Amino acid sequence: MPTILKQINVELAHIERLVTPGLVRIRSGQHGVGSGVVWRSDGLILTNAHVVRHGPLTVQTNDQIEFEAHVVANDPEQDIALVHVPATNLPALSIGDSSRLHPGDIVVAFGHPWGVPGAATSGIVIGVGDELAEWRNSRQRWLAASLHLRPGHSGGPMVNAQGQLVGINTMMNGPDVGLATPINVALEFISSQYVSSQFI
Repeated sequence: MPTILKQINVELAHIERLVTPGLVRIRSGQHGVGSGVVWRSDGLILTNAHVVRHGPLTVQTNDQIEFEAHVVANDPEQDIALVHVPATNLPALSIGDSSRLHPGDIVVAFGHPWGVPGAATSGIVIGVGDELAEWRNSRQRWLAASLHLRPGHSGGPMVNAQGQLVGINTMMNGPDVGLATPINVALEFISSQYVSSQFI
């Protein structure tokens, strides 16, 4: 194997070790399985609003511990939600800055597609920010990447080459484009609307 490919393989394995401890599985009633990200060690989980729109909610951590969960905050328009589980010392992911992404940057998306636990898919950034809103005919800001998202990826982390959280996997846009909610949008959601919550 060429040296450059070996190095890429090593780096991707390192990213996987950084990210998967903070990846959770979310079951919403009888409506399938999605993913989530440990936002804070005291049980706060970030995911998509559409992942948690049916209840009751169960969250399974990477070490297979299950908790009943409840929604703390929900923004269907931005497709972001926060849920809380009665846990402590959960491994929260490192937060990146989605505004610093550029077309061509490498990103990796994690989740549980088709029930496969902790699966990863990688690609490059197509674009990020307000310029993609018209593309989807919505006011949502997007992070678009050339990777394959599947049912079960929703709500999971999209990370940069340093393993930092830069987006929340949201939907497919054709076979070769995955859309994520930029992490800076999630930060705005958390800080501006729900700062007074006891869980924030």
